[in-house]
Amino acid sequence: MGAQLRVYKRKIRSVTATKKITKAMEMISASRIVKAQRKVAASTPYATELTRAVTAVATGSSTKHPLTTEAESPSRAAVLLLTSDRGLAGGYSSNAIKTATRLTERLRGEGKDVDSYIVGRKGVAYYGFRDLKVEESWTGFTDNPSYADAKAIAAPLIEAIEQETAEGGVDELHIVFTEFVSMLTQTPVDGRLLPLSLGETQQETDGTKGEILPLFDFEPSAEDVLDALLPRYVESRIYNALLQAAASEHAARRRAMKSATDNAGDLIHTYSRLANAARQAEITQEISEIVGGASALADATAGSDK
Repeated sequence: MGAQLRVYKRKIRSVTATKKITKAMEMISASRIVKAQRKVAASTPYATELTRAVTAVATGSSTKHPLTTEAESPSRAAVLLLTSDRGLAGGYSSNAIKTATRLTERLRGEGKDVDSYIVGRKGVAYYGFRDLKVEESWTGFTDNPSYADAKAIAAPLIEAIEQETAEGGVDELHIVFTEFVSMLTQTPVDGRLLPLSLGETQQETDGTKGEILPLFDFEPSAEDVLDALLPRYVESRIYNALLQAAASEHAARRRAMKSATDNAGDLIHTYSRLANAARQAEITQEISEIVGGASALADATAGSDK
């Protein structure tokens, strides 16, 4: 019985130490969510207004720009997947990977080749373990991304969509990330960044359908304006997605660590009850042995008196 009691006490100490770690990680993630939310709120207006400007330029001119004109027969697409660098975030990365897998299967079902671009060690490890081809990957900043990170990601994607498909370019650019809805809800989403779907983009930014945009004169030309605006559009959209994903990652990790902390508390309660039962059984056995010894001694004394 003494050995069993020592086992339970050792388990209680181990689970208590784990509970302290998960509680600390929960508090850290909770504090970082607020900062991430502020960054999302600060970047969203810029991305929205930049999208409006690009839409106005593309709608107000007849220029056929490669970043706003859909290919007649698109044959290759690029998919940018945003995952996390670290684990302990529940199903955050796996849900994003599942969404990217479904998108890739749908694009291939449409007869398009798919080039994969991955952000985050979890996505890189998933694709590497399955020997899936990855064109380019980035790691080390998913929980606190900067605009420089978004710019580094956007550069090869813009270069790919500006090239002809025969030279290794792509016709479409899609992105998969986790949208931060609330502290309890984070939803993996996929969307097409390029070419711009002007009708959907206008409705998304304005909340209206069929609104008449103002007419503009472009200097030096509409094509030059698009050349300058569209890289900024891609960078701002990727940056906003990175911030959304970071906020979602912190929220998912906070929720996972809270669940782990609660489970650790339940385990401690269970082991404490088992330890108490083992200690009571040990005490009962010791009392029984004492009573038995006293009874045997009394019987021996009575026999000697006779």
